[in-house]
Amino acid sequence: MPEYLETTVDKFVFRVATDRLYSPDGVWAQSEGGKVRVGLTDYVQQRNGDVAFAHLKPVGTTIAAGEELAEIETIKANVSVFSPVAGTVVEINADLESNPERINDSPYDKGWLALIEPIDWDSDRTKLLAPDAYLAAMRSQAQQELNG
Repeated sequence: MPEYLETTVDKFVFRVATDRLYSPDGVWAQSEGGKVRVGLTDYVQQRNGDVAFAHLKPVGTTIAAGEELAEIETIKANVSVFSPVAGTVVEINADLESNPERINDSPYDKGWLALIEPIDWDSDRTKLLAPDAYLAAMRSQAQQELNG
């Protein structure tokens, strides 16, 4: 189990796992044995509401960093999820087809989206945020949204 940083904005508590890196738009990336597992942050899943469907790019898809990896349909919005790394999708979370709510219930564990074999992880990782930097950016964004 990862450790978490937490922040409270208004009445909402947001957690950031300390064992991975983050894109500014709220996608996490965790290196695992030469591959990178990706998913949505707690903040993004809370902000967008209950997930009804998760449409993921199929295994074998080659994707560029910043290209759409998935589309998540929630009760509030359709959310495009952009890959934080370039590479090939080698596995998708098949459980999301019948249990898309896993993204809400367990964003850092059972709600992961895809496993990517990266082309250049060393380069891609330099463009991502450390957990404390993402926490600060997320807190600022949440505060701005709260203040209208």
